[in-house]
Amino acid sequence: MTNETPSHAMLTSPHSLANKITRVIWGVVYVLFFRYTPRQLHGYRNLVLRLFGAKIHRTSRVYPKARVWLPSNLVMGPYACLGDGADCYNVTTITIGEWTTVSQYAYLCGATHDHEDPEFPLVPKPITLGKRVWIAADVFVAPGVTVGDGAVVGARSSVFKDLPAWQICMGSPARPVKPRELGPSDFGYDTSEGAS
Repeated sequence: MTNETPSHAMLTSPHSLANKITRVIWGVVYVLFFRYTPRQLHGYRNLVLRLFGAKIHRTSRVYPKARVWLPSNLVMGPYACLGDGADCYNVTTITIGEWTTVSQYAYLCGATHDHEDPEFPLVPKPITLGKRVWIAADVFVAPGVTVGDGAVVGARSSVFKDLPAWQICMGSPARPVKPRELGPSDFGYDTSEGAS
């Protein structure tokens, strides 16, 4: 054990004063006007999130017990879903693609720390979930990960690296175990070369 005094940088938040104030206000609004709303009031919760800067499609569904660290770093496409108990630690942008479901108690972790630096600085890294992805219950998604379109990540898996499109993945660390039987053409997506 060392008697060294921690450096000033270690004891100082990397977040701006405006960021901290916004999060305090958001925390109060979350408890008073979001957390205890009826499950069916998706449009109302979307409006509250948008007031704090979220880029969220009107058909997205964020359930009342979902936690969002900073709404202005949340992007959700059409029919995307963030389930009850899901935790979106979006220190930087977390994007949830169209028709993608993040199930109960999943944890999207948008930052880590540089453990090789004595000052242990926060390192934000964006997370991108493609379209038609299913992140099942209690899955951990690490900072900087991209999950390809149509991928399914099995319950209680831990995702530390990018996962390929249209694969069923599971484990800790999660890895592809077999192709998904449904593919882009089953959802009407153009599969010709060069199509986005």
